[in-house]
Amino acid sequence: MKAREVSYVGLFAALTAVGAQIAIPIGTVPITLQVLFVLLSGLILGAKLGFLSQVVYLFMGAIGLPVFANFSGGFVHIYGPTGGYLLSFPIAAFLAGLVSERGRRIKDYAIGSAIGILAIYLLGWFRLGLFMGGDFEKAFLLGVAPFIPIDALKGGLAVLIADRVHKSIKI
Repeated sequence: MKAREVSYVGLFAALTAVGAQIAIPIGTVPITLQVLFVLLSGLILGAKLGFLSQVVYLFMGAIGLPVFANFSGGFVHIYGPTGGYLLSFPIAAFLAGLVSERGRRIKDYAIGSAIGILAIYLLGWFRLGLFMGGDFEKAFLLGVAPFIPIDALKGGLAVLIADRVHKSIKI
């Protein structure tokens, strides 16, 4: 891997950590800007580097660095009720990047963002449902439904930013 690629991976891992600190607690799952940076990592860096940036982010948090919401860290967060959301980040970045690499057009970015958000919701909802003793309806109402409009806005913003970045610089 080239030094430039390593720096991009580190940059997006750091941006995701910063996005985690911009949090609005609304219950079990807080509103953060992590999803925005997860999507951007895939849309801008592509599938491989976007995936790696999120793996680095999770590794930093797992070893105890305070990169998760509320300046927290540790494996307990990956195992806890929001662990499915966290574990979905590399997958979401990979899928968003894979789709967007097809043509680097607004349509590709939008589809990639939607698929990335769907991956985050599915894994997060599943883990939260297990954590709630199998009450997947309650998990959906607490961990997915309130976030749909907010994440749609984040996805739209990611599309616009990725389009501008790719028009401005070659990554």
